[in-house]
Amino acid sequence: MAVAVTTKTAWKLQEIVAHSSNVSSVVLGKGSGRMLATGGDDCRVNIWSVSKPNCIMSLTGHTTPIESLQVNPNEKLIVAGSRSGSIRVWDLEAAKVLRTLPGHKANICSLHFHPFGSFVASGSLDTNIKLWDVRRKGCIFTFKGHTEAVRCLRFSPDGKWVASAADDHTVKLWDLTAGKLMFEFTGHTGPVNVVEFHPNEYLLASGSSDRTVRFWDLEKFQVVSCIEEEATPVRCVLFNPDGCCLYSGFQDSLRVYGWEPERCFDVVLVNWGKVADLSISNNQLIGVSFAQSTVSSFVVDLSRVPKSDSVPHGLIRDDQPLVPPTPTGSSLRRIYDRPSTSCTKPQRVKHNSESERHSPSSEDDRDEKESKAEIKNQEDYKEIFQPKNAICRTPPRNEPFPAPPEDEPVAAKEAAKPSQAADVQTSLPKQELPDPVQRPPIASSTSSTRTEPSVIPAARNEPIGLKASDFLPAVKNQSQTELVDEEAMSQIRKGHETMCVVLTSRHKNLDTVRAVWSTSDIKNSLDSAVAINDLSVVVDLLNIVNQKASLWKLDLCTIVLPQIEKLLQSKYESYVQTGCTSLKLILQRFLPLITDILAAPPSVGVDISREERLHKCKLCYKQLKNISNVVKNKSGLSGRHGSAFRELLLLMAVLE
Repeated sequence: MAVAVTTKTAWKLQEIVAHSSNVSSVVLGKGSGRMLATGGDDCRVNIWSVSKPNCIMSLTGHTTPIESLQVNPNEKLIVAGSRSGSIRVWDLEAAKVLRTLPGHKANICSLHFHPFGSFVASGSLDTNIKLWDVRRKGCIFTFKGHTEAVRCLRFSPDGKWVASAADDHTVKLWDLTAGKLMFEFTGHTGPVNVVEFHPNEYLLASGSSDRTVRFWDLEKFQVVSCIEEEATPVRCVLFNPDGCCLYSGFQDSLRVYGWEPERCFDVVLVNWGKVADLSISNNQLIGVSFAQSTVSSFVVDLSRVPKSDSVPHGLIRDDQPLVPPTPTGSSLRRIYDRPSTSCTKPQRVKHNSESERHSPSSEDDRDEKESKAEIKNQEDYKEIFQPKNAICRTPPRNEPFPAPPEDEPVAAKEAAKPSQAADVQTSLPKQELPDPVQRPPIASSTSSTRTEPSVIPAARNEPIGLKASDFLPAVKNQSQTELVDEEAMSQIRKGHETMCVVLTSRHKNLDTVRAVWSTSDIKNSLDSAVAINDLSVVVDLLNIVNQKASLWKLDLCTIVLPQIEKLLQSKYESYVQTGCTSLKLILQRFLPLITDILAAPPSVGVDISREERLHKCKLCYKQLKNISNVVKNKSGLSGRHGSAFRELLLLMAVLE
């Protein structure tokens, strides 16, 4: 009988070089999940079909790097905002620029199309939100209220409101009909990166750099719940089409949330780095991320991801009873009233007194003449944007992307469980052992030797170099088919006792470091961690320090840099990741200071503090030179680590 092949829950679909310079913005078409648009420092907008390697169309016209992109719901139009504050709208079917919309005075940070009419909302570093009529080429209204950059905009499903998220830690809800602020949601303690309306209910979700996801009731204007246990900033969120759950994209993971009560249904490890956008098609979630000039796309099979409380993870409070979730379709909240037909414009909006309507000028006409669309792939362009059958619009709804088999090496693995609370569950087929544990030799039932990989990945579904048969006594007699329980347990205990000794020692070392930190400062605690001579303790401490850049001082760099050199050469992927993160922080915060102090002329007289600072800078410079050789050697690696080392190499170019 044929054995069923187990396929991956998450995998990497492709990686493409999208621009000749750094990629600055990436967006997916939400209608099909198959259209990808990228913007770069080369001032171009490139159009791709997901999973295909060749660019379909390249849009030019902007004279400064692209900062934000958005595709309209039917994927006929695309809007791009640049660093100079200029906005351009292209018609993808006609392959030409449709409008140029000047008005903002700084970077365009966010864009969004109205769900029905030909309207676009834009948010900028100048703190303003503008509503544009694409047909009339004019600004209808300017919303003012944020005090810092507006990072995300979303129209409500009924097209009557627009929600904005900003660096000033607030989420604001604006009424398009009245042209004024409806409510300001406060509670986040860091910049709010993303906001998203529930597809049916009066509910809003927001994700922030404070590592929380908050849910807001749009009838009572109050917080519904807040999920606070995450370790990295929230980068993007997306409700399931039926509204049963929320998908949140984090650094290298996808989390599935419910909100009444707050709970995490599942965590899927996806090695996508800093994910930029999410879309759902054919019961698959497509995510895209970018690093330097490359863009990577990933797929998560949603049929393998729990979306209900059948197996809740982590966030349920022990002192609170589990409230059964509201069944899909029976909402406790009000439902959006969508228009029965596609309206061409929202209700009349009050114009501000300065009358920001903009009439076409010769300068705009010249800009539009200078903008053009270069069709790179004629066949794909005709197939996607000019189909013979008018009903078959946009990138066609292809079959789901085929999932690779479980036993093949792929770029994404499902996380075993999202939190410590999940570790006590009985159904845990996969366990991950701490990286630095050296395992004792165990009698194997097979004589063949296995070689360990040169780099041990941080995410894996079994201990490196071990198989289940290794824990069982070797079978001397082929006729012996049954094993005595005591013999099997004694073999298992050998490895278990060794593991307990290693973990106990590691826990003791961490307690020592924590005691030093509580009575002294971070420098002394790091000194004690280095003195213990256990890299795993150094990694644990650096993972904490990396979360708070304000802890870093020049004194700390002199201690950490030699350890970073060891981490970058480690065979453990998690050690390399921590080393890269710490080195990037040091280069960004201290390298300009180090080079300036070393280049400064000698001071007149005796300045002891300056001499000490100069000595530390010389020491750091020497250590960075040594590390640069390691980074240079590893910059040729492929994949995510290669990209990280190439980024570090660019930051260290000043050392040459």
